[in-house]
Amino acid sequence: METRKSTLALVAERAGVSIASVSRVLNGLPASSHLAERVQAAAQELGYVADATARSLKVGRTEQIALAVADVGNPVYVDMMHEVSRVVTDAGYRLVLSSTGSNPDDQITLLQSLNRGYADGLLLSPLRVTPELIDTIRSSRLPIVVIGSLPPDVEVDNVRADSAAGMTLAVAHLAELGRRRIAFINGPVDTVPGAARLAGYTAAMVKRELPMNDDATVGAEDFTLAAGLTAAETLLDQSTPDAIVCANDLLAVAALKVLARRGLRVPEDIALVGMDDTDIAELSIPSITSVDLRSAKRARTAARLLLRRLEDPSASVSRVVIEPRLTVRESTAGTPAPGSIDTAGSGVRGGAA
Repeated sequence: METRKSTLALVAERAGVSIASVSRVLNGLPASSHLAERVQAAAQELGYVADATARSLKVGRTEQIALAVADVGNPVYVDMMHEVSRVVTDAGYRLVLSSTGSNPDDQITLLQSLNRGYADGLLLSPLRVTPELIDTIRSSRLPIVVIGSLPPDVEVDNVRADSAAGMTLAVAHLAELGRRRIAFINGPVDTVPGAARLAGYTAAMVKRELPMNDDATVGAEDFTLAAGLTAAETLLDQSTPDAIVCANDLLAVAALKVLARRGLRVPEDIALVGMDDTDIAELSIPSITSVDLRSAKRARTAARLLLRRLEDPSASVSRVVIEPRLTVRESTAGTPAPGSIDTAGSGVRGGAA
């Protein structure tokens, strides 16, 4: 133990940083790229080998799989974590969870750390995809499965939801109820889900020949309740919709609160649809109709793809698209039948999801 402490101290002295910073980098925790480079260079000069790397060299694997998500507090990521944990635990692996936020640089730093032998594979769900992140993914020695959209020329296993189809379901459902002034509360448009859901909303509105204007589309600063409250206030200050589609359920719950604050009834005055079909949509009063993007199925599929990749590194690249469903609840009361409409035409699933 004393040898390890003194080695960390030497690396810290050589890098000109604290021992805690060295420990953070060498244990694969998020750190700035500048800090990581300094620590890694110092460790290499001193011949320091982290324990995890030494173990992996001896046995050939760590028996750990990493899951990196933007926000472990988001209900969607919680669902994903549970599903991935079940799959990888059954296969004899431990799950290591990392909350990287929405900054691609933090994901790049994590990937660089994991490549030093801290995990056998990575499930990565990035909010933002930059050329630098793509380059890091391409050059990684670590098997990776991305949960989310990637450019088609990136040869990496990939599982994503069809957000555009989900928006089609939401807009079609509202249009069939006679709603025409359908507004949209999105998250940041520079994120993968924000861009996909805006494109899907726009295409669905055009297809239905529904009126569109800039005042009816608001982008929240984040996919959170707090950001949703501000976005909903902005939307209602500048437009008079008869329905609102939200890019996730947290934004929908925020919109529900603002509507109640203004004395507007849901669904009588304004119908409301969320996205992700999380528990919060079912537990809200009124309960919220929501597009089910099948987070559990996406997580299971991605975990199984990663296990397959670990068993057969030369397997062909898989790109899986999970079709959404619409779970109809009280916030759009007045549907022809209670339930859930899916893009495969499986009909209606009602009430509690």
